[in-house]
Amino acid sequence: MTKNRRALGAIAVGALAAGTLVSAPAGAAPASTTSQSAACSLRLGSITPGGDLTQQKITATPSAGARQVGPKDLYADGRAHLPTAVRTELVVPAGEERTGLAVVGVRMYGTSYITDGTGTEINAGTLKQTLIGGGWDDLHKYVELSRYSASGVSRSNVYSLINQFTDGLIARWTVTPSGWKYYTTFSGFKAVNTMVLIGQGKAYDTFLATTNGGALYTVQVPTGSGKPVVTKVRTSTWQSFETLIAEKCGNNGTLLLGIDKNTGAGYLYAVGHAAGAATVIKGLGKVPTTFPATDSYFRYYDAGTHLTGA
Repeated sequence: MTKNRRALGAIAVGALAAGTLVSAPAGAAPASTTSQSAACSLRLGSITPGGDLTQQKITATPSAGARQVGPKDLYADGRAHLPTAVRTELVVPAGEERTGLAVVGVRMYGTSYITDGTGTEINAGTLKQTLIGGGWDDLHKYVELSRYSASGVSRSNVYSLINQFTDGLIARWTVTPSGWKYYTTFSGFKAVNTMVLIGQGKAYDTFLATTNGGALYTVQVPTGSGKPVVTKVRTSTWQSFETLIAEKCGNNGTLLLGIDKNTGAGYLYAVGHAAGAATVIKGLGKVPTTFPATDSYFRYYDAGTHLTGA
């Protein structure tokens, strides 16, 4: 308990020690690519202001594939944001089933559909949008759905970073067949700027979190009882990124994309297995494409894939 309180306090202190804004974190090693990280990639998605979905392959070289738009007009113009990662699964004879969450206005919806072979059109009659609930106002800064199934354990948990007036909270729900239950909040996260899921286990989810002051932490949140364990990874220079996207890289690493919406630039990092200040972070370089600031970004992933960066 004492260790956890000290860690939470360190986040608050980090917010007061704002560093100089830079285009890429100085805490990362110079651009370097190992054979393992060079083979890694992520499938980046976004929701545009027009309610369209996009997808683009980002590789660790770094490189960026063509930005593909579609399905179009999935959501009303200017209404959808805070998307979670979207699970994909191949279907016969072509296309894939996609499922995820997104906020439309102030309401959370679950969305699922099956695409045709192009991946940009929805097969007729397959689109389902289910209302989860309201209250998702501008105080919510980040949301993610973590699915885990292995060794006889199957669970789904939703997390949100909530910027309250006097504090910052991480909220956690357990998703059951009868709805979202066991709502729990953890305080002490007011200084957190953004988060991204990097590790999934039987009884926990682990996030990388940046602070307004530029520090980088891991936050391990138990899915049952207990409080989050917060560990410092870097002390400064990570405040440039409003969005982080993470994908599994190798057996225990992470390919991390940081998007600076002020400049439209994105930078890639190969992050070793989380080990506090000893965590290896290698800068892979600037991605040769522009990331529109008005998009809301997420990750497409294959069903059954678990993040193992922590």
